[in-house]
Amino acid sequence: QVQLVESGGGLVQPGGSLRLSCAAASGIIFSSATMAWYRQAPGKQRESVAVFSRNGGTGYADSVKGRFTISRDNGKNAVYLQMNSLKPDDTAVYYCNMILPGAREYWGQGTQVTVSS
Repeated sequence: QVQLVESGGGLVQPGGSLRLSCAAASGIIFSSATMAWYRQAPGKQRESVAVFSRNGGTGYADSVKGRFTISRDNGKNAVYLQMNSLKPDDTAVYYCNMILPGAREYWGQGTQVTVSS
């Protein structure tokens, strides 16, 4: 079983920055994984924020494009989300997602990001 451990959430003022981390605590071929970040605000549906595919392609939701950057370190089995110019609308629980070959999907436990003055 793959376990994804998230960290880096917290309280930040508008315009501030946070860096989220997600590490896979398991013996997997991490380079074979497509990684993504999702977020879910209270009363809202979970939405995709950023994706980093196994072939190196990246994609972002329009709402975060230009402010968020997804990156990965296969040697550390980790994926990161650098969040800059944060807005109150970015407040949500952020989840790390992994898709492995063979239709295997895993989720992190979620980390709270709160943007408020």
